[in-house]
Amino acid sequence: MTSIAEDRLAKMGLSLPKPWTPRGNFLPYRRDGATIFLSGQICEWDGSVVLEGPVGGATGADAAHDVARICALNLLYALKLACEGDLDRVEEVIRLGGFVNCVSGFSGSPAVINGATDVFIAAFGEAGRHCRTAVGVAGLPGNAAVEVDAIVRIRL
Repeated sequence: MTSIAEDRLAKMGLSLPKPWTPRGNFLPYRRDGATIFLSGQICEWDGSVVLEGPVGGATGADAAHDVARICALNLLYALKLACEGDLDRVEEVIRLGGFVNCVSGFSGSPAVINGATDVFIAAFGEAGRHCRTAVGVAGLPGNAAVEVDAIVRIRL
């Protein structure tokens, strides 16, 4: 079953990833009533990190912006699991947290994380608008350029 959100993404040429297993010893999500806490997802696709950091050196901000979209798609995959296969149950995206593996002094983290934000807004419309943090960090798992986590409220 595809949702309205997945149909919207398909019109943009985007789709959710194939089933995957977390890299570490953690759950992809935790549900507390109607609130879903999604674990951070790096820019990994088919088991490989798509873009390594640090951003602001050899890795450009535009490329990092593009792979932030991959992080969002990985989050949506986990969210679909949490919604028992039905992304139409999403009421609102509450918060996104974005982490950019970057060189010291890099100030473009918000622009990079816009790549993930744009996916959530495209998928859910106004319900995809969220509050957000976008920070630069010295490293991420797999030396990934970007990682994003989220908190979402769903219909019970």
